[in-house]
Amino acid sequence: QLFLQESGGGSVQPGGSLRLSCVATGDTTTIACVGWYRQPPQKGREGVGNIRTDGTDPYYFDSVKGRFTISYDNDKNTVYLDMNNLKPEDTAIYSCAASRGRCGAGAAYTRWGKGTLVTVSS
Repeated sequence: QLFLQESGGGSVQPGGSLRLSCVATGDTTTIACVGWYRQPPQKGREGVGNIRTDGTDPYYFDSVKGRFTISYDNDKNTVYLDMNNLKPEDTAIYSCAASRGRCGAGAAYTRWGKGTLVTVSS
């Protein structure tokens, strides 16, 4: 079985930066794609982006393009989300997810972490 655990959430002022991490443990050999989703307060879940577990083909949803970067460390089974120029509308619970299939906009995740809260406020 696969387990995902996020860390790195917190409070930051607008324009600031934050790095989130998500460690995969257990049956990590079945993972082909890892990604991030977020759920703003009183809103539905929305995609952030994903990356293949060989570190290639990062994909980003339009709302974060140019500000967020996703990377994967295969030795540590960890996916990172570097967030820059944060805005109040980035406030959300950020969750990582894993898929056995393809990445990109149509990634079908089968495992989810519990999430970590990011608050962007002055």
